[in-house]
Amino acid sequence: MFTIYSVDKSKNEPNLSLSVAFMLSSIYAIIISGGLPIKKRIDTFSRGAGASNLMLMLWIYVLAGAFAASAKSMGAIDATVNFTLHYLPSGMLLPGLFLAACFISISIGTSVGTVVALVPIAVGVAHSTDYNVAMMTAVIVGGSYFGDNLSFISDTTVVATQTQGCLMKDKFHVNALIVAPAAIIILIIYFFLGEHVSKPTTIPPVEYIKILPYLLVLIAAIAGMNVMAVLTLGLFLCGIIGIAMGDYNVYGWFAAMGDGVLGMGELVIIAMMAGGMLEIIRENGGIDYVIEKITRKVNGKRGAELAIATLVSFVNVCTANNTVAILTVGAIAKKIGDKYGVDNRKAASILDTFSCCVQGLIPYGVQMLLAAGLSGVSPIHILSYLYYPMAIGVVALMSIIFRYPKRFS
Repeated sequence: MFTIYSVDKSKNEPNLSLSVAFMLSSIYAIIISGGLPIKKRIDTFSRGAGASNLMLMLWIYVLAGAFAASAKSMGAIDATVNFTLHYLPSGMLLPGLFLAACFISISIGTSVGTVVALVPIAVGVAHSTDYNVAMMTAVIVGGSYFGDNLSFISDTTVVATQTQGCLMKDKFHVNALIVAPAAIIILIIYFFLGEHVSKPTTIPPVEYIKILPYLLVLIAAIAGMNVMAVLTLGLFLCGIIGIAMGDYNVYGWFAAMGDGVLGMGELVIIAMMAGGMLEIIRENGGIDYVIEKITRKVNGKRGAELAIATLVSFVNVCTANNTVAILTVGAIAKKIGDKYGVDNRKAASILDTFSCCVQGLIPYGVQMLLAAGLSGVSPIHILSYLYYPMAIGVVALMSIIFRYPKRFS
């Protein structure tokens, strides 16, 4: 799932996995950690890889993977898509698809899942209405980052809140205040751009009962319920509905959950190696060194927030994965925030928003490559229409410069 770069597989060229890159980096970190016996170095690495806050994060990844896969297998994604398209008024296709991408991504917590669910539909609509395929694809990709940035079950939200030590609902409140103007502006733009585009004439019937797991997850999470309890409830509701509707039997449900858990395997491995590597860096004074270099000319909260934004953006460009970027710099961002009195809720929002902005604008990110493959359009062509990732970067920067929201600045 995670790659540093992508190539044409037909040429049998190598594709370097990010887990391999982190493995090599971890080995290198252990080797250069001089002055200590090899066992001590490995113990230090293992302590970071098995830290209690990291283990909690990994449990959430496992539950999120199981929920997403079981929901998909019982048809929850298709039902949600059909529901959204069924009630779109004529001439509202572009803003409607953007809203669908926003709703689905905030429900399932993943931009990749949203791209897989909606891009094929968007491309079919574009072809049937003779509309710009790259533009229609970009609407979905942009909307998918709405939920990636805000969803309670998004891995970026989990990592940002865990590393900064704040509650998900508090981070959601701050983050929503920052990005809401961008979402509204982009929605208005899509309204005018899509005014003359007609919706599809044939839409499958809506299976309303299959939308319930997403609604339960969304309502329970907003109500402040523990994220692990939220995912567990959603998981069991998927099983009950799926079995009752004949989409799978008990063993089929178990198989779907297993596939979902395995799908999170690489992220779990990367998270543990990143935790171990950062512990070695911290033990050797590396984090303090980076903080000193970045904050040398920092003066006050504004400078500290800009430093956090710059750091996560740079690492995201290098890793091509927003979750890994936040995981890598989260501890450093926390130190910077504590040193200069940055509200941890805003720090978490900055980490999440800037990482989603950069991830949405790099042509070699997994979301962009997936969307390009599904639509048959070059990532570069899609890139120029990605208004929402551009917009959240602008509003997030303005929130730092103009100290907004004031209560958290």
